[in-house]
Amino acid sequence: MVMKINIIYWSGTGNTEVMAKLIQKGAEGAGAEVAVKDVSKATDADLECDVLCLGCPSMGAEVLEEGEFEPYIASIEGKVAGKNLALFGSYGWGDGEWMRDWTSRMTSAGASLKAESLIVNEAPEGASADECEAFGAAIARG
Repeated sequence: MVMKINIIYWSGTGNTEVMAKLIQKGAEGAGAEVAVKDVSKATDADLECDVLCLGCPSMGAEVLEEGEFEPYIASIEGKVAGKNLALFGSYGWGDGEWMRDWTSRMTSAGASLKAESLIVNEAPEGASADECEAFGAAIARG
């Protein structure tokens, strides 16, 4: 059976979008069927997959983007119990507190994380680009 992975992301500078595409490349290379969407186009139908992969950069004082992404997360928070999730995002400052908070929030809502959450400082390139592809492949392999 082919694993279906949906990647939903928000990107301000493009770094998180690049991460999403690298994760897609890794997952497809491992045999998964992958759909990638900007959060503005996401619907509840996107929850119907083997793994929901969510990406958002750190914003402000290490929080999720508040205009589109935070409202989306709030809208699905009550629907992720029992779902397989993977979380990723980029940051330019801080130490990843936004990701630790987000990870805790999703596991508290009953989601199961398929991989350790992935954070990349600034744009993914070199070793960090390879990490993104490996993250996608790991998710696809279960």
